[in-house]
Amino acid sequence: MPPYDPSTFPPFAVTVDLVVLTVRRHALCALVVRRGEPPFQGRWALPGGFVKADEDLGAAAARELVEETGLCAQDPAAPAVGNGAHLEQLATYGDPGRDPRMRVVSVAHLALAPDLPAPRAGGDANSARWAPVEDLLGLEGGCGHEGENQAPLAFDHAQILADGVERARSKIEYSSLATAFCPPAFTVGELRRVYEAVWGVVLDPRNFHRKVTGTPGFLVPAGGTTTRQGGRPAQLFRAGAATVLNPPMLRPEV
Repeated sequence: MPPYDPSTFPPFAVTVDLVVLTVRRHALCALVVRRGEPPFQGRWALPGGFVKADEDLGAAAARELVEETGLCAQDPAAPAVGNGAHLEQLATYGDPGRDPRMRVVSVAHLALAPDLPAPRAGGDANSARWAPVEDLLGLEGGCGHEGENQAPLAFDHAQILADGVERARSKIEYSSLATAFCPPAFTVGELRRVYEAVWGVVLDPRNFHRKVTGTPGFLVPAGGTTTRQGGRPAQLFRAGAATVLNPPMLRPEV
């Protein structure tokens, strides 16, 4: 291979940003952190950080997930675990002006998990919170909290968040991704409320039950029932081996 001079190429850094979504109080929420250092000090942002020299992108995203939420990325080939989260690569963002410090390319990842506890701040973030995505993706793109003025998310994180939310909304139409928001054993009603929270709609319970139980192997009985929703005992299910919902459940027009 002919020699080349690396100094002839401009230096740049690589980061990972996380769109961490969960359902809290029947609303789709995203994790945001308040930046404790420049640039955009004091502004809300998605969690993330620089990729270390000795780690690949998946390892960096999994590390940030643990640091920000205490969750481990779930291996799709392994049995579900109580503290596991679905983690997948979302998209790459490389606008030359997206970070005022230097040229930074970010590889965003989407993480989904059941109802998560209050987050803990880490790294250069001095506070963290769950915020409804409808607030974060409002017309002003802001993240006001407890009377504070709204301000756009730092960097290009509003666009990254919008892309992550759209990925989740579109993918649950045909895949088992919605079960990543549920505990290992869940009822059809709990799964329906996930769809309602992610899509922001109200679904007919009978039609929903027919569709998610109509694909063989999509949901399988977990054994037992629960009354945690109130009312009569409801059967518990778990995600089956079938990962494609056929026919797909198209989201309603809103």
